[in-house]
Amino acid sequence: MGGFSWNRFVAVLAKEFVQMRRDRLTFAMMVGVPIMQLVLFGFAINSDPKNLRTAVLDADPSVFSRSLVRALENSGYFRVTRVVASYAEGGRLLDAGEVQFLVTVPEDFSRRLQRGERPVLLVEADASDPAATSNALGALLSLNQTALDHDLKGALASLKPGPPAFELRVQRRYNPEGVTQYNIVPGLIGVVLTMTMVMMTSLSMTRERERGTMENLLATPVRPIEVMAGKIFPFIIVGYVQVAIILAAAHWLFAVPMVGSLVLLSVASILFIAANLAVGFTFSTIAANQLQAMQMGFFFFLPSIMLSGFMFPFRGMPEWAQWLGEILPLTHFLRVVRGILLKGNAAAEIFPELWPIAAFLLAAAVIALLRYRETLD
Repeated sequence: MGGFSWNRFVAVLAKEFVQMRRDRLTFAMMVGVPIMQLVLFGFAINSDPKNLRTAVLDADPSVFSRSLVRALENSGYFRVTRVVASYAEGGRLLDAGEVQFLVTVPEDFSRRLQRGERPVLLVEADASDPAATSNALGALLSLNQTALDHDLKGALASLKPGPPAFELRVQRRYNPEGVTQYNIVPGLIGVVLTMTMVMMTSLSMTRERERGTMENLLATPVRPIEVMAGKIFPFIIVGYVQVAIILAAAHWLFAVPMVGSLVLLSVASILFIAANLAVGFTFSTIAANQLQAMQMGFFFFLPSIMLSGFMFPFRGMPEWAQWLGEILPLTHFLRVVRGILLKGNAAAEIFPELWPIAAFLLAAAVIALLRYRETLD
């Protein structure tokens, strides 16, 4: 055999570079995944969200209520996006997830304040994701100490030295104790489905191609839509089994409240499962082998888990990252499952999150069918 040969070493080295150049998809994944991780962790991830959407119900418009709203916005954590006319309207905004906070100024606020009766300012928070609201609620602690400093003058100056001129009352809705499992465990339904559905479907089709059984399908009069439906349907059943297991664990192991309709959650799950299966089917028409299919699945799964609001508060990300996150079906399904289980959302409240999933499913299915026809040719 002889000793180490530099010529043989260089030959093997050159072969590997040639093979790497030919396998462009794998090479792109090797370069793309670290870049994507760098961008997501460096720019998009933020555990201290600010400018959170806030609705205000001002039943007693006055200089005091305007000062309170201004103090909220000056803290950097609150951004008033809606002024509501009734408490019921503000509650609907919280239920639908359109705002993170609802601030209520009662009707007799200014009169009671001037009498030194310490009126109550109510701040209600959507605490279904404790990480999204914890820092903002912490910033409220000093609000009743400093918010009205410029207004307590003249006859009201005597209110400054004593206790705060008003009482700040905070209510954490949907998750009063701030239990992290209430947020994470329901979200795991979407995360597990995304990972397994995409992977299993893409591997199923590429496995057929590698084993040579694809020729049997090509020899039959089966149409692409029929192949796609036949491949997807068994995995829908598998997906439902996964959902049932996670829901059972959520109830029995983690005591997650299930306020809403499980039937409605089951219907929404069909759409989400189908969307992920369509993505996996699309990847299978692009990948040349199972390794490439797994790489593409991981490339889809990584931004899904990072930009959906599962690991980090969605509103804490920059706007460009939120725009990307809105494209992903996992983002909308997390809102659906948390809304149904924790808030008791009905069909009308989750519909704004269902149609983006349906649009994504349609786009992925069209691409998959077009790619499948090209593969047949």
